[in-house]
Parts: sequence; C-alpha cells; structure tokens
Amino acid sequence: MMKATELRAKSVDELNAELIELRRAQFSMRMQLATQQLNKVDQIRKVRRDVARVRTVLAEKSKSSAKAA
Repeated sequence: MMKATELRAKSVDELNAELIELRRAQFSMRMQLATQQLNKVDQIRKVRRDVARVRTVLAEKSKSSAKAA
C-alpha cells in the first residue's frame, strides 16, 4: 500500500508510470480471478485503492499547476 505523502513527492511522469503499472497489475489479478488462480482476493481491493490514490494526487497536481499559471 502506498501513502499519499509518498505519492505527492513524485513527479507527474513518475505518477503516470505508477498508474500504468497498477492498472497492469489490476488487469492481471482480474484475469487470475476469472480463471480461479488468484489466492489473495483482497489484493484486488488494495490495488484499486492505490489506483484511486495515484489519480487523486495527479488531479491535485494538475489543479495546483493550473492555479500557478
């Protein structure tokens, strides 16, 4: 699990890369769940929340850059 403070320290490019990685992991887990190969189903929820955290921080950064301009 990532903390929002850790994410805020990252750049927008790093956050976008993190988001892509999390979405890949989420897709993989969904496929494993569908084929009944996923052992830890709670991981899906954690990844989904991490995706939401990254998106929230990205939105905050875009708002703050819009205000600064």
